[in-house]
Amino acid sequence: MSHSVAAIICAAGASSRFGGKRKKAFVDVAGRAVFLRSVELFSNRGDVKQILLGIGADDEELVNVKWGPNLKFFNVKTFTGGAERFDTVKKGLELVKDQIDLVAVHDACRCCVTDAIIDASITAAARHGAAIPACAVTATIKDVNDGTISKTVDRTGLYEAQTPQVFAAELLRKAYENLENLDKSRISDDSQLVEALGHEVAVVESDSSNIKVTRQSDIAIAAAILKTRPKPMPEGPVGPYAEAQW
Repeated sequence: MSHSVAAIICAAGASSRFGGKRKKAFVDVAGRAVFLRSVELFSNRGDVKQILLGIGADDEELVNVKWGPNLKFFNVKTFTGGAERFDTVKKGLELVKDQIDLVAVHDACRCCVTDAIIDASITAAARHGAAIPACAVTATIKDVNDGTISKTVDRTGLYEAQTPQVFAAELLRKAYENLENLDKSRISDDSQLVEALGHEVAVVESDSSNIKVTRQSDIAIAAAILKTRPKPMPEGPVGPYAEAQW
């Protein structure tokens, strides 16, 4: 049974760790803007009926002028995000249509996620109500205080959460209604909100290639990852200004 999916793509972050003149979501990776690569992953799916792109108020002119025709062609609706990631998702949820079964929340800067991970996350969420991709922590983790190691953390059972995080639409709405009862300073992803309701979140095994572009050095890494993958052939017309902007 196919489920209808809405994708909320978060590109409203301040990019404080990235540096440079342009925010990380709008920088090119292997010839296309990071956020466009993320949009593309969902626009090519038959089960995705709605794509909502959350951007900062100060980026509206850039996005509309440079990428507006393409976003319109692929039925992407942009909206103004909030100061924090959860503010952006909350605003996006208000725009999700009533007939949507599942909501996939994705970081615009995770442009290397594969179709297989998206497929598995949607399938698991349809079964369990909530699912996220995550990869086992392989690095040695240190707890550091005042510049010195206080202890080495046991990494057994530790996983690094990734996106897209997929949830039953009503479950995610309930989780956001409960946001006011939580310490917002400790919220870093959507699964935390669902966990706070006592609902189990399934984990889809991923790997470290699903990186989040956070620093300038990540651009080259993401480009290298993408170049190792086969190029998908678009079905039908690719839209206006394709060669110039995609």
